[in-house]
Amino acid sequence: MRRKTFALVALGVAPLIAFTTAEARWSAPEPTATQPNRALPAIDDATIVAIFDAANTYDIETGSLAMKKGHSKEVRDFGAMLVRDHTNVRQQGRDLAKKLGVTPTPPKENPLAADHEAAMKRLRSLKGAAFDHAFLQNEVTFHKTVIDAVQTTFLPAIQNQELKDFVTKVAPAFQAHMAGAQNLDQKLFPSSAAR
Repeated sequence: MRRKTFALVALGVAPLIAFTTAEARWSAPEPTATQPNRALPAIDDATIVAIFDAANTYDIETGSLAMKKGHSKEVRDFGAMLVRDHTNVRQQGRDLAKKLGVTPTPPKENPLAADHEAAMKRLRSLKGAAFDHAFLQNEVTFHKTVIDAVQTTFLPAIQNQELKDFVTKVAPAFQAHMAGAQNLDQKLFPSSAAR
């Protein structure tokens, strides 16, 4: 039961991480004399669902890469867990969207896609322990970003109670994924943790 809950939480929150990474580029510019206090466009449930789906997909891709390129068994196993968890949560999110009649609508500008592609390009270029370390650091950053986005942007914006309940239910898994990546990185690369 605990493993299933963890998987669900992690998958549902992944899209949020990507959104938070890109959040600064999506936010309104600083007010100026000619454009004082421009309001941000509201983020709606359909956009949140699309971001969730994309974030889960992105972590499935990075997890798959770790399964193939991971130098240590622990990193390969961690990648497999991410794939399993995020695939499960992504499907649950898709099933909920279908049930609610919500058509996922990606944001017009999606810096998260560019961020993910840059991370994948960097990870593909690395081998051995360098890959393992970079992958784990990427997972910590990704999950922290998602956690921040869920807490500060998504939960306050979600209108549908079932969607809000789903996001709330899966949010703790992101904490667990982030902690898992941090702990594994510290275990495998203790000298870099001291910096």
